[in-house]
This record gives sequence, structure tokens and C-alpha cells, in this order.
Amino acid sequence: MEPGDPTKQARAAAQLRKGVLEYCVLALMRDRPRYGVELLHALEESGALATSQGTVYPLLSRLRREDLVTTTWQESASGPPRRYYALTATGRAALDEFTHVWPGFRDAVDGFLTTPHPSAGDPA
Repeated sequence: MEPGDPTKQARAAAQLRKGVLEYCVLALMRDRPRYGVELLHALEESGALATSQGTVYPLLSRLRREDLVTTTWQESASGPPRRYYALTATGRAALDEFTHVWPGFRDAVDGFLTTPHPSAGDPA
């Protein structure tokens, strides 16, 4: 990847986002139920995790099918009723597992990115 190549940087960011988006969405529901647009805004505010409705809503549907979240409809003072998503016990367990795995994964990646490593076949 050429340093400063925005297209390649965007592709790398998209791949990273795909890998963690599910767990970030689950984490956003840790303390209270959220509705879709609220989740989109929270992801957008993070900068690196900004995504589209075309990504989030299919993800939420999959999370519901996998029993990681449950949904309820609630009236809204500013428009039509909203579908709220909340963690199930299975979703909370999946988030807890990711929370335990993530630091080791992050540290391993950081180690590769910040420490020079000899190539295979090079004397150590």
C-alpha cells in the first residue's frame, strides 16, 4: 500500500470495520436498548466505525436471527414507532467473550506493527 493512498486506506479501514462492527454494535446495547438510527449515529461519531444503513440493518437482522439481540417496538414522540434492539443473554455472553479476546488480539497486532520482525530465513 502506498503511503497516503486514500483508496487503499479506505479498503483497509473497511476490512477492519467488518471484523469488529458486530461487537461494537453489541457493546452499544450493553447498557440500554437502542434503535437503528441511534446506533448509526453512535458509530458515525466514532469516526473510524461510520457505516451505512445498508450495513447496519442487515447486521441487526442477523443478530436477531442468531438470538444475540431481541427487538421491541416503542412509540416515538418525533415520528413513527421505532424498533429497539436489546442484548439477550446469548448476546451479552458473546460480547463478554469478545471483550476478553480483544486485548490479546489488539496487542498482537500492535506488536507486529510497531516491532521489526526478521523475515523467514533471516538469522534472528
